[in-house]
Amino acid sequence: MPPVLSTRALNRALLARQMLLTRVNIPVLDAIEHLVGIQAQDPNAPYFGLWTRLEKFRPEDLSNLIQDKKVVRLALMRSTIHLVSSQDGMRLRPLVQPVQESGLKSSFGKYLTGLDILAVADAGRTLVETKPRTFSELGQLLGKQWPNVESDALAAVVRTMVPLVQLPPRGIWGKSGKAVHTSSEAWIGTLPLSKLTTDDIILRYLASFGPATIQDIQAWSGLTRLKEKVEQLLPQLFIFHDNDGNELIDIPNAPRPDENTPSPPRFLGGFDNILLSYADRKRIIDETYRNIVFTKNGIIRPTILIDGFVSGIWKVKKEKGTVRLIIELFKKLADEEHNALMDEATRLLDFIEGKESSREILFV
Repeated sequence: MPPVLSTRALNRALLARQMLLTRVNIPVLDAIEHLVGIQAQDPNAPYFGLWTRLEKFRPEDLSNLIQDKKVVRLALMRSTIHLVSSQDGMRLRPLVQPVQESGLKSSFGKYLTGLDILAVADAGRTLVETKPRTFSELGQLLGKQWPNVESDALAAVVRTMVPLVQLPPRGIWGKSGKAVHTSSEAWIGTLPLSKLTTDDIILRYLASFGPATIQDIQAWSGLTRLKEKVEQLLPQLFIFHDNDGNELIDIPNAPRPDENTPSPPRFLGGFDNILLSYADRKRIIDETYRNIVFTKNGIIRPTILIDGFVSGIWKVKKEKGTVRLIIELFKKLADEEHNALMDEATRLLDFIEGKESSREILFV
């Protein structure tokens, strides 16, 4: 029988691969590529995700990469916005294109009957490459040519069929701006790219999130019917079981620390990938807390890890010159855990505002 990995063992494997057991000292671009991107509906979330994983991370480290076109924000896995290296953006998008098209049919299928989708996509590409545009602007302009189709559906067709990147200042720390888009080709230009395969995606997922089931890989990527692909890879993979008897696959040399390895408190940004990348999330969050963290309107709140598991949520409010870090814990902490959390909370406030500002840490 394959070895059995407990929930805590899976938790520690995840944390090690996600650079959450200890901060690491690697270039920001390398970290983003190791993570296979960072979910980024919230433009500031990737900054917190990188701060909690990397030594001496500064906001400008990421902002500069965005402005230099070395990283981009576009729809990828699960048809959601991810921050990825420009190379990964252009290589991953063709592989997850079926996910984009499935999402289009699910949300706007009733508007697509008889519509020449490729013609809409071509017209949309011309519009966004002539001038970056919001989805609202794009839909209105396309509506002049297709007046009997909902403008939102027309914009969604272009988003689906054309890889659209969101341009700065959107996503730049300390700045704000509407989500305006152009094509990845127009923004990035031509890059010397090696082709990615579905096998590559599976192996990269395992390096960052494994050990995992086939269902986990599908939940992360949005792709379906991966069983045959995984079976072809089995000769180069390790096999485990979890406590429920589910088969887990993994790459041979990835870290699998002892389940009792210490795990320090960590503040995760909203939509952090470790909460969204499994069909079965109990290695990171107890089902009891799911409805607190995952809201009905699709928001995934910023969370706190204690002993490796989601144990609270947090937010920042700025009022009358004071920055308040508001913490809501799901359980009572031991004194040692509380002190470690306070130290990490202070570091978070230093990252957000600097040591000179007036700050408070509030528990609710």
